[in-house]
This record gives sequence, C-alpha cells and structure tokens, in this order.
Amino acid sequence: MIALGLRLSLRGGREALARLFLIAVAVALGTGLLLTCLAGMNAVNKQNTRYAWLETGLTTPPTSTSENSSADSTTAANALWWRLTGDNFDGQIIGRVDLAATGPNAPLPPGIPHLPEPGQYYASPALAALIHTAPVAQLSARFPGHQVGTIGPAALPAPDSLIIIVGRRADELMHAPHARQITAIQQQAPMNCSNCGAISINADQLKFVLAVAALALFFPTVIFIGTATRLAATRREQRFAAMRLVGATPRQVTVLASVESIVAATAGLVVGFSMFLLLRPVLASIPFTGTPFYTGDLTLSPAHILLVVLGVPIGALSAALVALRRVRISPLGVVRRVTPRPPRWWRVIPLLTGMGELSYVVGVGRPATINKQIMAYLPGILLIMGGLIVAGPWLTMIGARAIARRTSRPSVLVAGRRLADNPQAAFRAVSGLIIALFVTTMAIGTLTTFVAHRGVNRGGQIAADTITHQFGNQSATGEQKGNPVPSVPDTLLTELRSIQGVQGVTLIHANPLDSAASTANGELTGGLVSCAELATTPVLGRCAAGAQAAAIGPEVFDPRTGTLWPAAPIEPDRLKTLPVWTIVVSTNGSKPVIEQVRTMLETAYPDRSPFPATMNEVAAKRQRDTDESRQLANVMILTSLPIAGCSLAVSVAAGLADRKRPFSLLRLTGIPLGVLRQVVLLESAVPLLAVAVLATGTGFLAAHLFVKAQLGYSLQPPGIEYYVIVLTGLIASLAVIASTFPFLRRITGPEVARND
Repeated sequence: MIALGLRLSLRGGREALARLFLIAVAVALGTGLLLTCLAGMNAVNKQNTRYAWLETGLTTPPTSTSENSSADSTTAANALWWRLTGDNFDGQIIGRVDLAATGPNAPLPPGIPHLPEPGQYYASPALAALIHTAPVAQLSARFPGHQVGTIGPAALPAPDSLIIIVGRRADELMHAPHARQITAIQQQAPMNCSNCGAISINADQLKFVLAVAALALFFPTVIFIGTATRLAATRREQRFAAMRLVGATPRQVTVLASVESIVAATAGLVVGFSMFLLLRPVLASIPFTGTPFYTGDLTLSPAHILLVVLGVPIGALSAALVALRRVRISPLGVVRRVTPRPPRWWRVIPLLTGMGELSYVVGVGRPATINKQIMAYLPGILLIMGGLIVAGPWLTMIGARAIARRTSRPSVLVAGRRLADNPQAAFRAVSGLIIALFVTTMAIGTLTTFVAHRGVNRGGQIAADTITHQFGNQSATGEQKGNPVPSVPDTLLTELRSIQGVQGVTLIHANPLDSAASTANGELTGGLVSCAELATTPVLGRCAAGAQAAAIGPEVFDPRTGTLWPAAPIEPDRLKTLPVWTIVVSTNGSKPVIEQVRTMLETAYPDRSPFPATMNEVAAKRQRDTDESRQLANVMILTSLPIAGCSLAVSVAAGLADRKRPFSLLRLTGIPLGVLRQVVLLESAVPLLAVAVLATGTGFLAAHLFVKAQLGYSLQPPGIEYYVIVLTGLIASLAVIASTFPFLRRITGPEVARND
C-alpha cells in the first residue's frame, strides 16, 4: 500500500503534484519559523553569557577605600579595581571598562592576553576601526594612552560591539565614582541586576517573547497545512470510495492518505532545515536584541533537532488525517451525502476556559521565574487560539441563519443556505485569518499599553541635537543624588562656545533657596539656571519676561520645550558661584559637533559618570525593551498575515474545485455568473466578519489580562495604525477571494455538468 500511495502522490497528475507542493511549502514555512525561534532562544542565551564579564561587580556594592585598607595582603594581591561606564558615539553605545591591578595575581577579563598597563588599552575590532578613522577630537581623545591589542570574540556580545578596556593606576581609579574592587570575573549573567540594563539584555523577557511568537506563528502554519491537504478532496474521496468497493479496508485507505502527507512533510522538513541553514547568516545580522548575533550563536541543541524532526511530520500527519477524516468513507459514499450535524453552543467552552486561565493568573499574580511565566501564560493563550477555531463554525452558523432570514436576494439565500448547512467547511477557509487577527490585536494591544506606561518622549530633532552631562540632581524636596562639581572653568565654557555649530551652553546650578519646591505648570523644580543661558537652549524651557534666573525641574533628559519656569530670587553673580549639577549644550545636530562636544566634556571630567549623552540617546536606553518587543511584534504580524492569506486563497480555490459541478448546474438553470461570484464572496466574508469581531475583542481582552498579570497595567487603546492594519488585512482578504473569480468562469462551463 505504501508503494501505491507513493505512486498516487508522485504520479497522480497535476492536482496531486500541486497538493504535494503546497503541503511541502506549508511544512517548510513551519519548520523554518520553528527552527528560527528555537535557535533564537539559544542565541539570546549565548549573547547574554558573553555580557556576563561586563556585569562583574554589579550585583555587589562598591568597595570603599576604608574597607580596602583593612583587606589582608592575600586579597590585595589578587584584587582588581574595576569601573564600568557607558559612553556613546554616533548613537552607538560604547562599553568602557577601566581597571587597575593591585597585585600580580589579579583576575584577567576574557578576550585579552594580559591586563593593560596604565596608558594602554584594548579595543574591540569595531571600536578600533572607529578610533583610527574618526578625528582625534571626536573620539580617541577620550581614551588615555595607546592601543596595545584587540579584544577577542569571547568578550564581545556581538560582532559590532564597541568595547574598550583601559588600564589605570590603582591609586587613581580607587577614588573614581562607582569603582569596585573585585577578585574574580563573573562567568554567568546574573538573574537579577538592577544596573545591568544599559550593558546587557533582558534575556528572560526575550525568551518569553520568542516562546509566544513561536506559538502565534504555529497555528496559522498548521491551518495552512490542513488547508493544502484538502485540495481536491472530493476527487480523492471518490477514488478512495472506489477502492473500498473493490475490497480496500479503512486501514489501507488511511495508509494511502497518510503517505502523501508523510512525503510532503519530509520534503518540507528538508527544505525548512536547508532554508534555515542558508539564511542563518542573514538571520544573525538582524539586531533583534539591539545588536546582531554571531552566526554560530544560532545553533540548535540535539533535543531541539529531535523535537523538530519528529514533531513537524507528526503534526503535519495529524493535520492531514483530521482534514481527511472522511477518507474512511463507506463503499457507497453515504457519509458524504449526509448533512453534518450543526455545531452546538458548547464550542465556546475552550475559549472561555482560556480566558478563565489568564484571569486566574491575574488573581494569583505574576510567576517568579521565566519558566513559570511561560507555563502560566502559554496554556491560556493556546486555549484561546484553539477556542476561536472550535467556536468559529458555531458563530458562522448563527450569522448565516440571521442573514438568510432577512433577505430575498438569490446570492444571499444560496450562500446563507450553504453556510448554515456546513459552517465547518465555510469557516475553515478563514480560520487562519482569524488567528492572525487575534495575534495582531493581542500584540498591538500589549505593545501600546507597554509604551503608554514605559514609553519615553524622544523629543524629536531638538532632543537629538542637545547634549547633557549630568553629575547628579537635586529634587524639589532638596534631596540630592550624586555630587555636583564646584564650578565649571571659564576656559571650558569658552572652548565649548567656540566650536562652530554649538548654539548655546546652559549650567544647572544647585538650589540653596527656600523656594526650591516652587512649581511651574504643575512640575516641581530643583535647580537654578541663568535666563540668558536658558535662552540659548530652548529644549529646557524658558524664563518669565524680565527674569534673570529661574528655578528649573531636576529631570533634564526629557525635553521641556515651551515650559515656563518661575523666576528665582537670586543675583546672576551669586548664581555663578553655586555648584553645578548639569551642563547642557545645544548644537546644530551635526555628528562632528556632537562628538567633539562629548569628547571635550569627557576629557574635562574623565571620572564623572554617566558620560555625556544626547537626550535621544538616553531615551533610547530607557526604551530598549520596548523597541525589542515592537520589533518582534512586527515580525509576528507580517509573518502570520501572509501565511493566513495563502491559506485563504488555497481554501477558496479548493472549495470551487470541489463544487464545480453544482455551480455548473446552477449556471445551466439560468443563474448569472455574477450571482455565483457574490455567493463565493459571501461564503467567505460572512464567517470572516462574524468571527473577526470575536477575535478582535478576545485579542484585546487577552492583552489586558496579560499586561495586568505580568506588569500590573490596564489596557490602553491602540492608535490609528492598528485600525489601518486590520482594515488593510480585511481588504486584502476580500481581494484574495476576488482573485479566484476568473477560475470560477473556467470551471463552470456546460461540459462540467455532464455525468462521467
């Protein structure tokens, strides 16, 4: 029987080859997507592991000099003063590690042969190239000494990582802010590190998002496989019925039907693996975590390979057997002539169960670990997606009966009658789109809520043109964070203002006045500025007319353009003598000017962190998680919708091929071709629109339950882009249905109506 099945699959004519090709394509897509998600999880882990050495000491408090003085000689001989800071160049983050050995046995970071001496540094290949090509005043002047080597791949999270290891003197570095004394280099990325966000990735969050993405893309692919399997199902069932008449058993017929799926699944599996291996360099170059992967990061464990090799063919075979469960037809074909039992209300139970599961997670709270979070959320999402598929036929039947009772148009009556008679077959054509709509709604709803609560105002071009060097700040209640500099030398201010392209320099001073808590437009103020200087940096706001000094808000990383700050009762001469919290420089936005200003500030205050940054660079760091989630949401939407569209096109074409004789008879009775086209359109549009409302509402509710349980937020309404995506998807779906109309003319000629 297997040999016969192979012959029927490979030599069964164009229909058999087309069906085989479509199944193989669907399996190849599913395999490639699954391999990409699994390899992506491994790549995130490997990249995060290479960040580990940069996080050395961040999970422990810094060692003070007094503590160091009491350390024994053995510890001192094995200690290393360590200071990690983040810098920027042309919008790229530079990780800088300053270190100084206190003895001959100090630990050695990965990627370098030995510790750099004072006045020496190692640079990553990408940073070394920038140092040698950029003007000295824009980059290399920030790093004292000269380069003695290149940092190896073992210490680089990504091929384009910008990292530098600078040698310093121990008696100099030990007094620098945030310097730590360490005795070992960290080998594994910590599970909890409040300071690691700027120099590492949130691996747990990314793995969780990848797991959800794999599930979201799995359903449309399985539906596509099932739809392709049903291509020319009527003719195949007639063939199987004839086999039963000549003595074939139901088991033999099942084997014949399974052979085709196994052949197609095997071919699709090979193509999927081949596509993954060929496209791996391209996939590695996508900055999913903010930086690209090494190609070798996208690897698969033996367990993952076994899962795909066994799981994909089994899944394809199961989908085929479910789609062709009527192939075990009785010899006289009676089953095909019996109207299927109408779906019942109980089909909504899985959907309600999934909602209940997510609601339960909201009640008990967010699970502690990433594995527990996956186990908590994925079953609920899986039940909801499966519930939409199960409940779809029942909703289709309800909608069909409603429109059939309220119309007398022939096309609506014919379509409504067929939809009510077999809603399962009608809904099957649009089921992939329903899942894609649910995925789109949930992804955009979750992302919109995340941005609303954690998004950062990047401030446009004026924020990108403004550099801030903040040494600390003073809150409206007088609480201080960091240490202000006593003063800014006039020579530095003169050099900054003399740079062609610098438009203004403003100093934010400490506020010794009793009116520190005065408000401006509802905002608390904590610093003092000269109104003459503030006029040159409009991104910070403006003074009242006639004022010489103003009290300004302590947060200078968010643009305050147009904010009117209250006047401060202080003389300009006294203001100049006050300590300085922040230096703000407004430029014309050109890269050379920004980098020259940045370098000048860093060399003037080499051990003050954070280093100078534009407002947009600071916002980009704070919004990194949001950008990563948005990127993957776009991938989910842009992948699931085309797969669902292919499934719709194949399903509609298969339905027309199966019903070409009934349609031909209707044309012979005088029904115009236009009416038949309306029937085809309505048979897909009614279930699509009926269940689309439920899928949209379910997607929003699932997004609300997810963000409530995971983040404690309430769902925020999406922007206009969501409605544009949904409307575009629906119009594209109707266009796909309309594209089959020429096929309808060809298959409904008079010659098709005759009996064979």
